[in-house]
Amino acid sequence: MKKRVLFYLVALVSTMSLQSCVTNYVVSKPTTYTKEYKTDAKLASFDTKKAELDKQRLIDSFLAEKAASIASAKNTIKNSEIAKAIKYNTTIDNILSEAATYLGTPYRYGGTTRNGIDCSAFVLSVFGAAAGLSLPRVASSQAQEGEKVEKENLQKGDLIFFSHGRRISHVGIVESVSETGEVMFIHAATSKGVMVSSLNDSYWGPKYRFAKRMINENGEAYNNLAATTPVSTGTNF
Repeated sequence: MKKRVLFYLVALVSTMSLQSCVTNYVVSKPTTYTKEYKTDAKLASFDTKKAELDKQRLIDSFLAEKAASIASAKNTIKNSEIAKAIKYNTTIDNILSEAATYLGTPYRYGGTTRNGIDCSAFVLSVFGAAAGLSLPRVASSQAQEGEKVEKENLQKGDLIFFSHGRRISHVGIVESVSETGEVMFIHAATSKGVMVSSLNDSYWGPKYRFAKRMINENGEAYNNLAATTPVSTGTNF
């Protein structure tokens, strides 16, 4: 009898211990799994925010670099335009300064020196010395060079052409344009040699035909002017 009671007691204790292990296993496993899941969620959230920040930094860096490139390009263009303007003004000033050194030089038909010079040789000499251009020898050929300019748009350094009839026979260099639009030009006239006259003059005004610009806004020649045979034909007055 005592052995049977002892057997039942051992069996009961074993059964209760086994149930306790199973209970601990079933309860503890979901708890562990839940903690792991929450940890992964926090990690995923952190990585997404970091990625967004990195993306924004990259975009900001790209925009800043682009803005810097645009600013640099604008400065380059601005500096280039300033350099061109300086070169143009310097070239025109050199032309007019060289022309002024001929004032008072007597006129001589076919003449090419400071002892005596005609209108086309005067222009040829001035542009050659001051701007390195090789213009044709006679006025009618010089009139075919450069870019045509309307009378109201004349500027210093432009060439203006005249004629008695159909053929271009005289040329001068625009020396100044006043605020009222009066054009003064320097030329070699048959009457007084190299002098400054007004386009409003009753003699020169009616004989004006058109104007040409030999120097572009970059301070360079419009055409690749080539030297021509230095012979004088036609009338230069």
